[in-house]
Amino acid sequence: SAMAAVRDVDIDPEGTFKYILLRLQRPGGGEQRDIVRGTKAAEFHNHIFEKVNPEMEKLGYECKCLGGGKIEHNSKDKKIRVFGLSTGYGKADHSVTVEILKKEYTDYEITWSDDKK
Repeated sequence: SAMAAVRDVDIDPEGTFKYILLRLQRPGGGEQRDIVRGTKAAEFHNHIFEKVNPEMEKLGYECKCLGGGKIEHNSKDKKIRVFGLSTGYGKADHSVTVEILKKEYTDYEITWSDDKK
């Protein structure tokens, strides 16, 4: 399916940056799944959404932002830390984000907290 063509995770390979948790859905319900997107290029969480949303609409999905936070990605030590929140979208369920990240980064230590920093 086209949904399988959409990557679960698309985040920067290194550094600390904003991320959002998105729910993709076929219009009218049915198939849905959650994806994680994050990048240093985004000054605000909505910048990520504004980039991803049109791409997903082209593929025929409705996109809903479930919240955001920050990701600290250390590729050298194979560690990812998920924390913080989005002022505009609220805090994502970081435990859900971690489960999605674990699918992509199978050999990483991945943790989350409600810490702001």
